[in-house]
Amino acid sequence: MTGALPVPRRRSSLTSSDRFVYILAAPLILVLLVYIVVPMLATATTSAEGGGSAYAGFLDGASKNALILSVTISLVSVLTTGLLGTGLAVLLSRFDFPGRKVLRLFALLPMALPPLIGAISFYFLYAESGIVPRFLARYFGVDAADFSVNGIWGVLLVHTMTMYPYFYLAVTSALAGSDASMEEAALNLGASRFHMWRTVLLPMLTPALVSGALLTFMVSMASFTAPQFYNVQTLTMQIVASRTSGAYDVAAAQAVALSVVSILFLLAMRWYENRRIHRGSSKGTPQAIKVLHGVFPKVAAGVGSLLLVLFLMAPAATIALLSFTVDGSWTIQILPPEYTLENFTRLFTDPATLRPIMVSAQMAFIAMLGCVVFGVLAAWVVTRWKGPGKAMLDIMVMLPWALPGTVIGVNIVTAFATPTPFNFGQVLIGSLWILPVAYFVRFLPLVFRSASASLAQIDPSVEEAARSLGAGPWQALRTVTVPLMSRGIMAGALMAFIQGFGEYVASVVIYPARYAPLSVEIYNRIYSNEFGTAAAYGTLQMLLILIVLIISQRLETPRRIKKVRNFKPKGPALVIASALTPALQQNQKNGDTYEHDPEPANATSRT
Repeated sequence: MTGALPVPRRRSSLTSSDRFVYILAAPLILVLLVYIVVPMLATATTSAEGGGSAYAGFLDGASKNALILSVTISLVSVLTTGLLGTGLAVLLSRFDFPGRKVLRLFALLPMALPPLIGAISFYFLYAESGIVPRFLARYFGVDAADFSVNGIWGVLLVHTMTMYPYFYLAVTSALAGSDASMEEAALNLGASRFHMWRTVLLPMLTPALVSGALLTFMVSMASFTAPQFYNVQTLTMQIVASRTSGAYDVAAAQAVALSVVSILFLLAMRWYENRRIHRGSSKGTPQAIKVLHGVFPKVAAGVGSLLLVLFLMAPAATIALLSFTVDGSWTIQILPPEYTLENFTRLFTDPATLRPIMVSAQMAFIAMLGCVVFGVLAAWVVTRWKGPGKAMLDIMVMLPWALPGTVIGVNIVTAFATPTPFNFGQVLIGSLWILPVAYFVRFLPLVFRSASASLAQIDPSVEEAARSLGAGPWQALRTVTVPLMSRGIMAGALMAFIQGFGEYVASVVIYPARYAPLSVEIYNRIYSNEFGTAAAYGTLQMLLILIVLIISQRLETPRRIKKVRNFKPKGPALVIASALTPALQQNQKNGDTYEHDPEPANATSRT
């Protein structure tokens, strides 16, 4: 007698690791929905109140012209910064000339200028009442207005000279990784140098150029300080004006329009980049740097480098000079006539002067903690996620990076104007806690991208080795993966803190009147003709940013490991070493070496 064979039970295809990913994804998705997606939907809902009358007014009024002006300025900024940043990258990467090392050092100096300080410095240098036009009028008898930079040209100058590092960093990295053999092959086949650049090298630089264009366009669309100082009515200016006058539906409609344009540009750039594969079959041939010969080329290059270094140093030097001036003493003179140390003394002794520093430091620190927790969590979940929904999670985390700060501010104010469980039943408007919420939303992508870059260099088998030795998913993440990601996490955390410390665009929309953050206080001091105190605040910001940039660069450059046999593992490394020792011993038998000198990781940041 034959009986039916028992049907085996179908086991779930989900492993314990997969279930752990989905468990950690639940609070992450909740936070992203509450603080990013829901505020955007709340703004869109507010803009549609009254049957969409705000959009009708938008299409017929000044907002439409402001949007066109914003897009035009952003596109021109992409062009000018692209030319300057790419040209500077090619010059410093391919040619050796007197002053090259100094120029490479100062090429990234604009990154140390916060957006507000950068706009102020260029205004004091090149506006009609600035240092340069006054100097030309005094000693050359020309009209200062003829040599001043105002209006739209002033905004474009600020954008070009503060945003070109986006192109410079991306193109420099791409040129360093290009293969010289491909260029030599094109030249040997009869192509001119111009034809070779157009058909070989430029397509290889497409990803770098798209990256620079994206960052420049987004930051330019979000720009508020330069249009404010040069009185150019861009859409960000219109949003703040509508919000201040109480026209919340109009401000919401303007924010939605600005968001749509920024996201459409992001999608267009990604489509263009993905049209074809920009990858070469590299043989690893290093690039040769061309040395300039002859007296005239060397002298011309040295003088040009000196002038460019002075031009790049001028904005930061202007802020440092103004920080020692006596408030109210600089009127019609070329340079301030009186100097003092009182501005810096007052920063750390006067409670009223110290308060903005403490507000910005504390709120930025709280936001940084949130960015670290959820940024690291998001990086790990997105990297380990299997199945559909991974791309949507990535977009949700990175969405605030594509939105201007004014839009973030309007979204948060609109969403949390009434008590909800997510703001602990409190109204955030007018309270101090609205600042760290805005900073958290704005700068979460910084920690997320930095942590993702570190996580991408960690083989998943490392976690599997810890799991095979008895560690649970949470223990493996906490004791193995996170420590290995620590350098990237720290770099992202530092950048999030410094960006929050100097944030102005969103702060000016949401800050409580009694607790002005540092950036808003700088603007208030300038408005009150207290240039010395404002510049002292700005100098402190620049020094802090320089320190953070140096520390971040050191953290993102891996240490050299010369000999593995001298390494004594401890803690989580001991677990990994125990699991991998058999493989290491087998490779040693095969004659493999273990000296490792990795290339420094490339880093990119936003103003």
